[in-house]
Amino acid sequence: MIRRFCLGLVFLLILASAAHAEMVSISRDKAKMHAGPGEKYPTKWELGVGYPLKVVSRQGSWLKVTDFEEDGGWVNAKQVGKTPYVIVEDKTTIIRNGPGENQRVVGNANRGVVLRTIKHKKGWVQVKHESGLTGWVERDTLWGW
Repeated sequence: MIRRFCLGLVFLLILASAAHAEMVSISRDKAKMHAGPGEKYPTKWELGVGYPLKVVSRQGSWLKVTDFEEDGGWVNAKQVGKTPYVIVEDKTTIIRNGPGENQRVVGNANRGVVLRTIKHKKGWVQVKHESGLTGWVERDTLWGW
């Protein structure tokens, strides 16, 4: 009985840590994601400001990260910050003037568009695009925080 309880507790702790994974976002206009933890490794991608990433592990000043498509690489910790951003994960998402499907549509965003997170409200996220467009998007169409 105690063994089963302990195994259940370990499982819950693993789920809790996965649900609260550390998120970061690119804080510079351009940041390089490398194949390994250092400048000597090849550049896999260049990422723009706000691009959200999930931290998998750390090695010195380097962070092993994954993105919304589960592509991974390494970024220097100096290139990221804690400003919350999300990225559109669905093919397209509707931006509304308030949190709810009955609210007026003010725009759309396609897969891969990065949006600054302003606040959360019952399954909705208030976001701001770099163009200045602000509105509300359904949380389940986004990846990030």
